Amino acid sequence: MATQKIHHKNGKINIVLQDNKVTKIDNNNHEEYVGKDPFAHIDQELSSFVGLTDLKRKIKEIYATIIINEKRSQMGLSNTKQVLHMLFKGNPGTGKTTVARKLANIYFDMNLLSKGHFIEAERADLVGEYIGQTAQKTRALIQKALGGVLFIDEAYSLARGGERDFGKEAIDTLVKHMEDNGGDFVLILAGYPDEMERFLTLNPGLKSRFPFILEFPDYDVDQLMDITRQMASEREYQLSKDAEWKLRNFLYKQRNDPNRNFSNARFIRNVVEHAIRMQAVRLLYKDDISPDELILLTGNDLKLEDIQSIW
Repeated sequence: MATQKIHHKNGKINIVLQDNKVTKIDNNNHEEYVGKDPFAHIDQELSSFVGLTDLKRKIKEIYATIIINEKRSQMGLSNTKQVLHMLFKGNPGTGKTTVARKLANIYFDMNLLSKGHFIEAERADLVGEYIGQTAQKTRALIQKALGGVLFIDEAYSLARGGERDFGKEAIDTLVKHMEDNGGDFVLILAGYPDEMERFLTLNPGLKSRFPFILEFPDYDVDQLMDITRQMASEREYQLSKDAEWKLRNFLYKQRNDPNRNFSNARFIRNVVEHAIRMQAVRLLYKDDISPDELILLTGNDLKLEDIQSIW
């Protein structure tokens, strides 16, 4: 069995290959044995994300390219630096911000970013009020983000003011600097699907600079139930059977109502947090409270009629 080690230049990640399969990853002296699946650690990193199949596939492609590029370098072959700028299209609550924050950590672990920090920005952080201020603010934000991820949600708002608005200057400045920093910077723009499509038409060179344009679809009911269980478990709670039945029926009705806005996982978070508060009110009337009662969220705790307005 042929064994080979790949050492990344800053010593963060050592990868052991046996017969061209990744068998061990040593990240800061923490060893993880992968076995026959070279992407097992990637699956583990992304296991908390429900759905997002396309994103997970892209991350595996990026990782595989890193490994193969290392092998090419060792054999004296050329390799190219990956451009990782991304554009996320999805409705509220589909995980765009959470994924972008996670990618900063993953790219740092992969040695693609030197710092791995995450900066979230909005229109006001880039657009100034007078000539020259916008380019200055945008460049300063990019400088701050070097080595990490700059995430701009509702990026289409940069173009909402028309031709005389300074938002277009921010877009032009972003485009200019996307490939001027040695690859040690990732820009992720995000927003509603239709608005982001229109946004891409504003600058002729904009779309070509995003090799990864990812759709974040609305969650179906089964996925929303999985997210509910996950959120409850993270807080050390559990839904009773009647609570799950009540929530599932409610979600089916709401998902089929064309007149309602849909906030996906945001709604689920509000449901869980509201149920926790209602459970606390209910339990305060009891003298003796068992551990099981402290954990269980019942159908009566959900009070879904109280939070329909935030859907």
